Amino acid sequence: MKFQLIRPFVAVVLLLQAGFLWAQTNDSAKVNKLSFGIDFMTHGEMMRGGLPIDLDDEPDDNSSFLLGRFRLIVDYERPGLQAHAVLQNKSVWGTHGAQALKLYEGWAKMTAKCGLFAQVGRVALAYDDERIIGPNDFAMASLSHDILRVGYEGYGHQVHAILAYNQSEDNVYSSTYYDNGDKPYKTMQTVWYHYDVPKFPLGVSLLFMNVGLQAGVKGSEENKPSTEYQQMYGGYLNYHHKKLTVEGSYYKQVGKSVDARARKARDMDAWMASGKVTVNPNDYYGFTLGYDYLSGDDKVIVPSPGDIGLGLIYHETNKGFCPLFASRNKFYGIMDYFYQSAYINGFTPGLQNAFIGAFGKPTRKMDLSATYHYLAVATEIDNLNRTLGHSIDLQAGYQFTKDISLNIGYTLMFSTETMYWLKQGNDSKCAQWGWFSLNISPSLFSTKF
Repeated sequence: MKFQLIRPFVAVVLLLQAGFLWAQTNDSAKVNKLSFGIDFMTHGEMMRGGLPIDLDDEPDDNSSFLLGRFRLIVDYERPGLQAHAVLQNKSVWGTHGAQALKLYEGWAKMTAKCGLFAQVGRVALAYDDERIIGPNDFAMASLSHDILRVGYEGYGHQVHAILAYNQSEDNVYSSTYYDNGDKPYKTMQTVWYHYDVPKFPLGVSLLFMNVGLQAGVKGSEENKPSTEYQQMYGGYLNYHHKKLTVEGSYYKQVGKSVDARARKARDMDAWMASGKVTVNPNDYYGFTLGYDYLSGDDKVIVPSPGDIGLGLIYHETNKGFCPLFASRNKFYGIMDYFYQSAYINGFTPGLQNAFIGAFGKPTRKMDLSATYHYLAVATEIDNLNRTLGHSIDLQAGYQFTKDISLNIGYTLMFSTETMYWLKQGNDSKCAQWGWFSLNISPSLFSTKF
């Protein structure tokens, strides 16, 4: 009796073993893919000159620090479904960091054979040249969004619709007021369309965004909480043919902006335009030339250093363009001295950035580049020249193996009196920044089943 019960069990085990062995030798039956990887980055910076003045204490004119970022990456894929998760820890060496471990990305994406898809979760968004929407990875923490994204991709067309709604954890039962959250906005709706012209090396993108920003102060009767909406619309062109690439973009920003200090809304009317030409005579070197214009506020007040009456003049309309969720270090100098930190009185005089650069590949594993930036404000300022300064960015990268790379950079900023008064950094005519990033990103495990 016992033997009769064991025989079918043994037969099932043998059948499963045979099926497993067959699956191992037949890749066509393996529709599920699972992989694990890590991404480890060590980033260091050394700065001298150009540091902001502390109104309470005069700082030393230099700074240096090391940052560490660790990411654990998990990917799953089968026909019609993708899932992706990234756990991230970032901290300054010698500290525990504000958060020990956080979810940087975590999403699921469902696709149909007709080209339709739906994606939900936390996503690192990147569109076009990342001038308006990008992960801003140089900032180490990087930017991701909690979204629902639906769209269509096929026959040269891409259409994406994005919806986001953010809430503060302590307000989920009492109200919809959003303050000090992880994301810099309350709501966001975006439509992006891209078309690749058939048989012609031209790509065209159109973008529309509606961003809801939280204004007011919780519990205040004089400045009641409200959500104010800001719109951005524009487009991006990319022409690439053999040795020539031409890029151009234009964006308009209207609606409302919210003052970060007073938490009050103002009308907004700003714009930006850019153009860039890249020439590659061969695979070993090339040149770039371009110009960016970002509009600025009128009547920017330039107070004396330490003046407690800064920014008391109210502007009815905000004309300073804001790049929103951009990878800013790619465009206005690698250290982004203008949009990573505010001007002294909270307003912006805009920015003009004319640049020329050269890049080369002396060996298969090495990349070199040098870029000169002429920087100026976009609006007139009483008693000051428009020129902010001149910046030189030097960068080098070396790929040791497919998963180990080192990038280093050095920036010289020759500032003017205008820069000093607007940024009120230490009175150094030549600011210097040096940085490096070591990336180690091996794939730990990958399987099909």
